[in-house]
Amino acid sequence: MINFLYVIILNFYKAPFVITEMRKRAHHPEKYTVEQRYSLVHKVIYWMNKTGKFKTIAYGQENLPKEGGYIMYPNHQGKYDVLSIIFTHARPCSFVMDKFKSHTVLVREFIDLVQGKRLEKNNPRQGLQIINEVADEVAKGKPYILFPEGGYQFNNRNRMGEFKAGSFKIALKSKAPIVPVVLYDSYKVFNSFHVGPTTTYVYYLEPIYYEEYKNMRTAEIAALVKGRIQDKIDWFNSQKAESKS
Repeated sequence: MINFLYVIILNFYKAPFVITEMRKRAHHPEKYTVEQRYSLVHKVIYWMNKTGKFKTIAYGQENLPKEGGYIMYPNHQGKYDVLSIIFTHARPCSFVMDKFKSHTVLVREFIDLVQGKRLEKNNPRQGLQIINEVADEVAKGKPYILFPEGGYQFNNRNRMGEFKAGSFKIALKSKAPIVPVVLYDSYKVFNSFHVGPTTTYVYYLEPIYYEEYKNMRTAEIAALVKGRIQDKIDWFNSQKAESKS
């Protein structure tokens, strides 16, 4: 949280111009291509990272499907998670987030620029609509980020919560590849007591294609994806332990 305030304060002089430009591009998609809007998102994240001395190292981009839509299912650690993925993901992608949390400054602009979806967690009818909309967009070729945990704990120290099986209905409906994504130390940026330079990691694991999961129940898919993410987190933990010894 301290890092977040630090970044906002140091970029305060840029804020009026940046937010105005973000809103202009978001509200006029007929004038700005998907790539132009996504490029601006990248630029803003770059400024934030440079100011806050945040560094994100990505692995496994070669695992991302070269064509068509797919769904990235990462573990959830905090406010920096979407930014770390978008910053290391060359193709324009979008994400789904809690509508209640989506109307703060910068968050609102980010989600509007990538034409993301705002999910009303206590509205099953609207949730079904979001499932259908995202599945349709993914089937037409758009990559999406979905957090199966639904939320995160402050200072979670790379621990995962339960994966909600319902989030995998979109994969079954779209028949798209599932890409498990590992986020490591992402919580340190904006959702911990950590202050100062921070290095986080994004690891794109091998896709799980529809042929592999089509006969599985959503709970089984959730367990499969969570298991693969946990294995890589355990690997990161072992590497950290070895470096300290």
